[in-house]
Amino acid sequence: MVILGVLVLTCIWQDAYLVLSFGLVVIVILFFFIRFETRKVEARELVILAVLASIAAVGRIPFASIPSVQPTTFVIMIAGFVFGAESGFIIGAVAALASNMVLGQGPWTPWQMVAWGLVGLTAGMLRNTRLMKWNWGRIVFGAVWGYLFGWIMNVWGFLALTQTGNPPTLASVFLYFAASASFDSMHAASNVFFLLVFGNIWIKILTRFKRKYGFLE
Repeated sequence: MVILGVLVLTCIWQDAYLVLSFGLVVIVILFFFIRFETRKVEARELVILAVLASIAAVGRIPFASIPSVQPTTFVIMIAGFVFGAESGFIIGAVAALASNMVLGQGPWTPWQMVAWGLVGLTAGMLRNTRLMKWNWGRIVFGAVWGYLFGWIMNVWGFLALTQTGNPPTLASVFLYFAASASFDSMHAASNVFFLLVFGNIWIKILTRFKRKYGFLE
């Protein structure tokens, strides 16, 4: 819905692509942060969310030289699956913001916050479905998000490109998205790898912590 809203508004107001897109992104982020703040969350629960966000953020740094390959999406997805949609969104958004303090902040940061936030959000929303309870279903979910993440970031990149005065065309949109296909495939493949190797053990560990200490019930 966010991406659709951005595209519709940018078609109407063609002189303010980035203003409109960033406005929508900020609204989404504030909505979830405010909603999360209204919940009764104990200090110990905030600690576990902060730790998971830190792990997701730090996980990007060793893999920074390999485009699109990192365990960040995997950590956010598993966190959302275990602790719920809102917690998953917060972990994803904070992980993007925190990791960019090392890798570099920029106008792309809000989009990464939303994209990774949506990974955690959707993992939490679908956690009780047959798809996510099945190991291969989670793997398919991770592979799909490897591409969805890239497409969300492509929207930002294309909007930034149109600000330079290049009129958007259907062909330019297709070429722009096609150019990122290899990177998106690497992201999807890395998600599959981490889910295959570490997925079940991470779910068991985090679920044990959740049940033992009553985190975010």
